[in-house]
Parts: sequence; C-alpha cells; structure tokens
Amino acid sequence: MLKLPIYMDNHATTAVDPRVVSAMLPYFTEKFGNAASRSHSFGWAAEEAVETARGQLARLINALPKEIIFTSGATESNNLAIKGIAEMYREKGNHIITQATEHKAVLDTCKRLEKSGFQVTYLPVAKDGRIDLDDLRRAITSKTILISIMYANNEIGVIQSIEEIGKIAKETSVLFHTDAVQAVGKIGIDVIRDNIDLLSMTAHKMYGPKGCGALYVRRRNPRVQLTSLIDGGGHERGMRSGTLNVPGIVGFGKAAELCQTEMAQENDRLRNLRDRLKEGILNGLDEVNVNGSLADRLPNNLNVSFRYVDGESLLMGINDVAVSSGSACTSAKIEPSYVLKAIGVDEDLAHSSIRFGLGRFNTQEEVDYVIQRVIEVVRRLRELSPLYEARERLHASKTN
Repeated sequence: MLKLPIYMDNHATTAVDPRVVSAMLPYFTEKFGNAASRSHSFGWAAEEAVETARGQLARLINALPKEIIFTSGATESNNLAIKGIAEMYREKGNHIITQATEHKAVLDTCKRLEKSGFQVTYLPVAKDGRIDLDDLRRAITSKTILISIMYANNEIGVIQSIEEIGKIAKETSVLFHTDAVQAVGKIGIDVIRDNIDLLSMTAHKMYGPKGCGALYVRRRNPRVQLTSLIDGGGHERGMRSGTLNVPGIVGFGKAAELCQTEMAQENDRLRNLRDRLKEGILNGLDEVNVNGSLADRLPNNLNVSFRYVDGESLLMGINDVAVSSGSACTSAKIEPSYVLKAIGVDEDLAHSSIRFGLGRFNTQEEVDYVIQRVIEVVRRLRELSPLYEARERLHASKTN
C-alpha cells in the first residue's frame, strides 16, 4: 500500500538502512569505549570496530585501510583535502584547478584560499555538464599543486571523466582530489585505476548515519602529505585529531559493505525506476527539458525543467513528494541553480527545475504516483500561465 509522503530527495540525504542501525546499536551502550583508550577491553573493542570499518571503506574504493582518515562529514573532508594540500605544498606552488559546478564545500574553500594569495582556475563545463579535458591541460602551470574535480554532480548527477583527469594529473605530477560524495556506493570506484590522490566521502549519502565522513589520502606513488586543520591528540595519523565517532564509523563501514555487495543489482533497479519516471513525465507533458548528460549520469538521478512553470510553485503543488529544486545546501535560496546556469540553462528554465533522487527504498508504485502528481500539477499551473496560453494559441494558429 502506498504511504505518503514519498521521499525522492536521496541526493540530499538517505534514510539509514535498518541493517546499519543494528550494527551501530551496541556501540552506544555495551561497547561504548573510546577507540584511543588502549589500556582496557572497552577501548580495544572500539578500536577493533573502527579498524574493521576502515577496511570496509577501503575495499569499496580499492584503497588500503590506513589510507582512510575519518572526519565529521564531506564538508570537513573537502576542507581538509584542499586546505591541507594548499598549506603543505605552498612552497611548491599556489595554483589550484577546480570547476564551476563543484559543491559549495569545494567552491567556498577555494574562495577562502584566494584571500590567502592562492590562484584558482574555475573550469567551465559544456552543456552536458562535463569539463573539457583540453581546458584542463591548458590550465595546468608549473605552479599548479592540486586539481579538484567532483566525481558526480549533486544536482544533475553527471559523472566526470575521472580516469582521464587522473591520468592528466599523474602525467603532470599534480595531485588530484575528487569530491566523490554522490558516487561512492552508487558506482564502482577504483582510486588506483583512476590515479586519485585524495577522495572525499560521507556516510549519510549511502544509507549510513549523518555526522561521519572520510577522506582517502594516498600513501604511495606518491605519498600525499597534509597539514591538519584540527590539532589535538594526533588521531588519524596526525591528520585529524579528535575522539572518533565509533558508532557512526561502524555504521559507515556497514553501509559501505552493503553497497559493495548490492551495488550492481541496486543500480539496475534504480536505473529502471529513473527511466520509468523520465519517460512517464516526458510522455505526459510537453516543454520538459532533462538537464545534463543522460549517458554519463548516476543511475538514480533525474533533473528536469518544466517551461512555463515556477519551480517553487511546483514544489508546493506536489507537497506530498519530497524533492528538491537544487542542492540541499542552496534549496532555500530564490536564485536559480548555479549548476544549471553553468551548463547554459536559461534563467526561466533554471527556476523551473526539479531534482529527483531515487533511492534504495523507493518503489515502482511510488514512481507511478509521482508521475501522475507531477503531470497533474504542471498542467494546472500552466493553465494559470499567460505565457503558456499564448504559446498554445500560437501553436494552434500554425496547425490550422
């Protein structure tokens, strides 16, 4: 039986999988030790649990367990990667390359570094949302110390040419960081194959708990060094001091394990649901635009714009469906999405965009309901639009 409201905002956050909750529960009450307490069994049990999770995350991205540094989330991981590299390698150079459609956790970090004398190149993206690799090559100088390009976009789901970007970085001896928050656990990632030196991830985008993230930091070929942002007891190889969130880390590890074993099957199911949603909307409505590449895209993402409809009005009209008009960090703003503007979507169309993020717990019945609701509300809103009415009259005159 269909239960309302329906949640389709899984790029913003995901529900914690019940199996993850079960794995976490003992570490709140029975095994509550501090992982840094090495003089008794409570601490040993906590440390063992953390190391198990470190291994689970490492296997998911083909890294070594010691290359996983736990943080409070992706924003901290991005800050640690970019600021940590900038400070550590400042004598080598002061130039960083990123792209215009990065998450604010990367863009605002780069803007902060610009105030400290760093030079940042913001690469444009094409209409499909991907950077031009020749633009990247041309941007690299003798002062370039870091390339930071996200794996998959949080709004339009577009996947970048990560393997090629990693190859360019390797050939030019520039470190490569990727914000892989939306990609980890959803598509296969291999940090060795892709020559990734630093990779940010977080638990709550992959059916784990909020408040727990990680940063992969390569240990060899090359050995990457970071200046820490948080000093204290020297935890996490001295890169991130602070008492570890053991229950969160256990949940993160379990979430990673589940993603690894179920990813292929889950991707097929989500891709089918996404395509059903897309076709249902496109068949039921005209003047609908799918934003970003369909070929290079996360299997659970659909970002569409409805011409002659205001996005906020549409969101209110389908208030029994949880979706977004942009990223979770910017969805309360009136401004149109900077990501959509970067791929050339005009302002009116950008204002009418909706991001659907399908997830593990969505069903075909929910998708069919959402299709009907979207079509119904868009048609009603267009009936109130003088622009759409004028367009209809023009179309009718041409056909007569």
